Order: sequence, then structure tokens, then C-alpha cells
Amino acid sequence: MSSTLRPYLTAVRSTLNAAMCLNNFSSQDVERHNKPEVEVRTSKELLLTPVLISRNEREKVLIEGSINSVRISISVKQADDIERILCKKFMRFMMMRAENFIVLRRKAIEGFDISFLITNFHTEQMYKHKLVDFVLHFMEEIDKEISEMKLAVNARARICAEEFLKRF
Repeated sequence: MSSTLRPYLTAVRSTLNAAMCLNNFSSQDVERHNKPEVEVRTSKELLLTPVLISRNEREKVLIEGSINSVRISISVKQADDIERILCKKFMRFMMMRAENFIVLRRKAIEGFDISFLITNFHTEQMYKHKLVDFVLHFMEEIDKEISEMKLAVNARARICAEEFLKRF
């Protein structure tokens, strides 16, 4: 683990632990409705101050909390065009399968690569610390996966170039 990754993940973990204190909160407008306040934003007093945790200018996490939900938006490291393309394709692949991940949103927030929405129902059905561990594990693994895919693409390109140049 890199020297800047550990404090970054520690900050994300402690912020998520604090933001996961969620309660059931019925809608103030419509009877018997319960929607994530972080999404509908009907009243300001139910929203917490959003927290942006940055590792560098491109890698960051936005944690938006409310009384009954938390939205976690993640921007993944993209150093060059290959990583940018791989990240975009990989995130699109993940978001198409959002129903399998339960807490994954189908569409990311503007300026971020992927978003999670955790409601009070999720924290009632699952352990809070396991949800936090899942998000952190996801953040660690996504970097590894994109790096491995980039190495595979570069190796394949090298092999193709060698085969092409053998003819000359």
C-alpha cells in the first residue's frame, strides 16, 4: 500500500463511519413515503455538510449525508488516456449491473466516476462496518484492476507491434 493511500483510506473510513448514523425518516410532504433525502433534497435541515476527501486533484471521494441516506461518489485515478478509457468502460460495466451490488447507483454524480447510495434500510439489513469495508475494498480493488488492465493492454499492443514489424 502506498504511503499516501493509507491516510486517504483512513480518512474515508472514519468519515463514512460518522456518516452511517442513519435513521428512518418519513417524507414531510407525502404520507407513507420514505425517499433518500440526499437524493430528493426537500429540506436543508435534513442534509449534512458534504465532505470531499482528496488524495490528489484526480482521486477524490465526496460523502454527502442526510438523516436517512448517504451518497458516496468516487473519482478514480486516471493518469493517462488508456487509464481514462479503461476506467470509463469498467465503470459503465459496473453500473449496468448495479442491481447486483444493491448499494451502487446506476448513474454517477457529475464529475465522479461511480456513486453508491446507502439508505437506512441498507444499514438495517446489513452491518454498517461491512458496508464501510465494502466501499473501501472497492476503492482499493478498482485501482488494482485498472492497473492490471493497463498492463495487459500495453503487453498486447507490444506483441501486435512486434508481429507487424517482423514483416519488414
